[in-house]
Amino acid sequence: MTEIPEISGSDSLHSGPTALKLLVGAHLRRLREARGLTREDAGYAIRSSHSKISRMECGRTSFKTRDVADLLTLYGVTDDAERASLFALVEQANAPGWWHDYRDVIPDWFDPYLGLEQDAALIRTHEVQFVPGLLQIEDYARAVIAHGHRDESAERIEHRIQVRMRRQKILTPPTRHKLWVVMDEGALRRRVGSEAIMREQLEHLVGLAGQPHITLQVFPFASGTAIGGIGPVTLLRFAQEELHDVVYLEHLTGAQYLTKETDVRQYQHLLNELGVHAPPPAETPAFLRGLIDAL
Repeated sequence: MTEIPEISGSDSLHSGPTALKLLVGAHLRRLREARGLTREDAGYAIRSSHSKISRMECGRTSFKTRDVADLLTLYGVTDDAERASLFALVEQANAPGWWHDYRDVIPDWFDPYLGLEQDAALIRTHEVQFVPGLLQIEDYARAVIAHGHRDESAERIEHRIQVRMRRQKILTPPTRHKLWVVMDEGALRRRVGSEAIMREQLEHLVGLAGQPHITLQVFPFASGTAIGGIGPVTLLRFAQEELHDVVYLEHLTGAQYLTKETDVRQYQHLLNELGVHAPPPAETPAFLRGLIDAL
């Protein structure tokens, strides 16, 4: 009997559908490779293509029970209890996330990120232009979103704001999520909205800096050129050992999701370098208060 990823009843509450898709996909890949079969072989067995098998194994699509059943048979998994265990994971993995209620304002390329963010145990991010979305107050978020979507209706803008505020619930104590942010000083000095909004936003960051599950650092102008010379980057790490880090890079009209170890390692190094060269988190509240006093 092959080993099914162990997800107990309580653990499943901490593994959202995106993480479960990744776990199921990784398990199917291991089963296929153990039998010495190609993706083309597997695709033929489910009346499909190797590209669909690739999407399934990478956790980038929902799973049809019939497809999974046929693949398990092809891979020699005949034990009823083992099959039932994987089918239970498939059912949980196919459950829609809360963000599906906001499909009108969530582009296809951002949908996977919301699932990864929801499931990540550690989120590390470097921001150079704005306060990261997970740390924005509502009025700051409204100013950023309204400026970036000036041609949209007020209703759609409010929907976008609701998504951003809903995302922040993962940081509400008690929480299993940890957030580590290194912000460029320019992201904090750039005026977004009114002076009152900026003051409230900075005061909000002071409060967050004292939370044990949130690490805030500021990369100051005095440190010279930003390390790496890149724009915003987010790295997501998961509690499940079977799941590797994912790097998310957002562009104007899309996003990249990097999973190849050689690519991810470079961004891990970059974030480590930023964390080392930025002043320690203990100095962040005083830096923020200095910005507040200068308003």
